[in-house]
Amino acid sequence: MAFDSLSEKLQNVFKGLRSKGRLSEEDVRLALREVKLALLEADVNFKVVKQFVKDVEERAIGQDVMNGLNPGQMVIKIVNEEMIRLMGSETTEIALQPGKALTVIMMAGLQGAGKTTTAAKLAGKFKAKGRKVLLVACDVYRPAAIEQLRINGEKQGVEVFAMGEKQNPVDIAKAAREHAEKQECNVMILDTAGRLHVDEDMMVELVRIKNHVTVHQTVLVVDSMTGQDAVNVAQTFEKRVGIDGVILTKLDGDTRGGAALSIRAVTGKPIFYAGMGEKLSDLEQFYPDRMASRILGMGDVLTLIEKAQEEIDEDQARKLEEKMRKNEFDFEMYLESMSQMKKMGGFSSILGMLPGLGGSGAGALPDIDEGQAEKSLSRAEAIIYSMTPQERRNPGLLNPGRKRRIAQGAGVDIAEVNRLVKQFEQMKKMMKQMPGMMKRGRRGGIFKGLPF
Repeated sequence: MAFDSLSEKLQNVFKGLRSKGRLSEEDVRLALREVKLALLEADVNFKVVKQFVKDVEERAIGQDVMNGLNPGQMVIKIVNEEMIRLMGSETTEIALQPGKALTVIMMAGLQGAGKTTTAAKLAGKFKAKGRKVLLVACDVYRPAAIEQLRINGEKQGVEVFAMGEKQNPVDIAKAAREHAEKQECNVMILDTAGRLHVDEDMMVELVRIKNHVTVHQTVLVVDSMTGQDAVNVAQTFEKRVGIDGVILTKLDGDTRGGAALSIRAVTGKPIFYAGMGEKLSDLEQFYPDRMASRILGMGDVLTLIEKAQEEIDEDQARKLEEKMRKNEFDFEMYLESMSQMKKMGGFSSILGMLPGLGGSGAGALPDIDEGQAEKSLSRAEAIIYSMTPQERRNPGLLNPGRKRRIAQGAGVDIAEVNRLVKQFEQMKKMMKQMPGMMKRGRRGGIFKGLPF
C-alpha cells in the first residue's frame, strides 16, 4: 500500500514524542527534522515540505502546546491538521451541469497513467448515481485504446462512441456531442490520447478539442508512482491546457506517495479520486482527512464501511448475522465470508483501513503477501467445493476417510484439509463471542454496514 514507508517513519517519530511527559522546543525541532526527512524521502515537493514543517513548527512551539496535559499528542494533532490542509481540507467533486444538461468531461494525461481504464471507472461512478453516460474514444493513435474502452464500457454497462482510428479526434468529439444530445445523455467522457512524455502535439490536440467542443471539466490522470514527476506533469498541463482537478492512479502500489501530498499545494487543483486497484470498481473518492489518517497510521474506518456498503449484499449479510447469533456457522458460510472479503479488496486492503493494524508502524500486523493470501483463499475454496453439501453444512461428519477423499478432489495434501478444518473451528469459537461484540459495536455504530 502507498505510504507504508512514510507511515512507519512518522509513527516512529510520534512514538518518541508520546513517550516524553514534557516537550522542549528542541524536542519539537528534532522531531520535525525527522518528519521533514521522511516527507522528502516520500518524494514530496521540497518547497511543499519546507512550508509544511514551518507551519507545524509555528503552531507546535506555543505555550498551549508545550504546557498542555499531553504535548506529544497535541503536536501529532497539529501535524494531522496541517496534512489535511496540504491536501485540500475539503472533498471536491467533479462539477456537473445542473439538471439534465450535458456535462462534457475531458480526460488528459500521459500514456501509461491508466487514463482509459480510469475513464471507464469514472463512467461507472456516474452511472451508479443515476446519470446516463457516454464514453468517447478519442485516442486514435494507440490501436488497443478503442477496443480497451469498448470492453470496459461494456463491463460498466455504458455506451462507447467510436469512429475508428482514421478520424480526427476533434471531429470525433463533435460527432459524439451530437450523439450524446440525441440519446439524452447527461455525462460525456472523452478519452484522449496520451504520449510517453509531455509534447507539443498532445497539448495542441487537447487545446483544439476544447476550442471546438465545450468542455466543462478537464480531468488530469497522473500515475502516483512517478512521484515528483507527476507534480511536474500536472503543472505543465495546467499551464498549457488548463485543468480542473486530478485523479491519482496506482495509489495502492509500492509508491512513495509524494504526488498525493504535493499536487494540491503546487497546482492549486484538487484531487477528485484515487485509483486503488485494477478492478473497475477500484476508484475511491479522495478525502484529504481520511488520507491523512491513513498516512499517520490512524486507519480509515469510514472508507471501509462505505466499501462494505457498496460491495456487500445486505440480505446475505443479514442471514450471515442471524446464523452467527444462532451459532450455526458452517463451511457454506465460511465460503460466503471469503467471497465478501474478496469483493472488498482482500486482507491487506481491509487491514490498511483499520487503526493500528495497517501499514508498518508500531502495532501493525506483519505484512500480508496479497498474492500468497489469494492462493491460500483459492486452495481453501477448492477444499470446500470438494466436500458434499451435507459435509459443508455439518462439519462434524468429516472423518479421516472423508478428509482423504476431499484432499484428492481438491488436489491438495490431507494436511491442508486438516489445517482448514482447524482454522474453521477456531473461527467458529470466535463467532460464538461475536453477537455480544456486535451488540456493543452496533450501539456505537462501529460495525454498521460491515460483513460481520
